[in-house]
Amino acid sequence: MILGSFLAAMGQWDDPRFRRAVWLGLALAVALLVGMYALLLMVVQIFTPDSLTLPWVGEVDGLTTLVSVASIALMLVLSVFLMVPVASAFTGLFLDDVADAVEARHYPALPPAPRARFWPALVDSLRYFGVLVALNLVGLIVAIFSAGVGMVVLWAINGYLLSREYFTMIALRRMDPAAAAAMRRANGGRLWVAGVLMAIPLSIPILNLVMPVVGAATFTHLFHRLSLR
Repeated sequence: MILGSFLAAMGQWDDPRFRRAVWLGLALAVALLVGMYALLLMVVQIFTPDSLTLPWVGEVDGLTTLVSVASIALMLVLSVFLMVPVASAFTGLFLDDVADAVEARHYPALPPAPRARFWPALVDSLRYFGVLVALNLVGLIVAIFSAGVGMVVLWAINGYLLSREYFTMIALRRMDPAAAAAMRRANGGRLWVAGVLMAIPLSIPILNLVMPVVGAATFTHLFHRLSLR
C-alpha cells in the first residue's frame, strides 16, 4: 500500500497543478534554508566578535560569506537536518494544493474538500516547525558524536512526527478531528513506516527539496486507500 501510494504520487509529474506545487515548494525550501543559515551565521558573529573560520566556508564575513560557493555547499549539508522542519512548514502553505491535484486526477468522484483556514493551519505548522528545528539541531550534534546512530534515531522520531502531521491534515479535509485521530491510531504502524520513508530522503541534499510535495501526495493516496478498507 505504501509503495503503491508512492508510485502513484510519482506518476503525477505531468500534472501542471502538481508541478506548480513542486515549484512553490522548492521556493519555500530554498528561502527557509537560506534564512536559517543566515540566522546561524548571525548568531555565530554575535557570540564570536573576532573572525571565525568555519569548515568549508572559511572566515565568516557577512553577506559575502552567505553567498559564497563553499557556503552554499555547507548549506546543502545542513539541509540534511533542516529539511524536515521545512517539510513541516510546507503543510500549512501548500498541502491543500497537492491534495487537490491528487484527488482531481485519482478520485474525481469526490466532492471538493474544504480548504484549511490559512492562519490556523499556518500556526499549527509553525508549532511543529519549532519542535522539529530544535529536535534536528540536537540530532545534528548527536549524529556527529555517535557514528551515525543518531541519524537512525532521528529518522524514527521524524518519521512519527511527519506522518502524524501530514496524515492528520489530509484526513481533516474529509472527516472530523475525532475520526481522523481514530483512523491514525488504527494505522499507526503503517503510517510511521511511511513517515520514516519520507524522513530518509529528506536527509539527502537536492532530493530533499522535492520530498515535501511527494510526501503530501503519498499521504493523500494513503488516506484514501485506508478509507476504502
